[in-house]
Amino acid sequence: MEGLFPATPFRGRPEDCTPTYGFKPRHLPKTRREDIVVKLRLMRMGKKKQPTYRIVAADARSPRNGRFIEIMGHYDPRRDPSVIVVDNDKAVAWLEKGAQPTETVAKLLKISGAWDQFKTGVKVEAPASPVAAAVGAGSESAS
Repeated sequence: MEGLFPATPFRGRPEDCTPTYGFKPRHLPKTRREDIVVKLRLMRMGKKKQPTYRIVAADARSPRNGRFIEIMGHYDPRRDPSVIVVDNDKAVAWLEKGAQPTETVAKLLKISGAWDQFKTGVKVEAPASPVAAAVGAGSESAS
């Protein structure tokens, strides 16, 4: 029985400390924090044939509707006019950290003013929609 189980799990002298089991060390991380690529992209929500989207920051390797890091807003393309709500401060913070927006999200960020705020460094107010301006003007004139 002594031949089947070695007295020590190491080859040669014990001071060499070379394991013979052939396993990989678990203390080494699989991915480093610096290697993660963050994308700003759309995450589909809503019912069948009635899409609405969340604008999220997510790891590039995760699936479209999978795990995300943070929600930055939402987009409803079915309304007339389309509804775009973006937290510009969160979006600019992610862009400054190096997050890459997809083409669609880049267009939405330009509409909301977050892209200009990121490029110039000056806070830009989002353009008011004509519907919101008409509702706001109607309530002021009634007073």
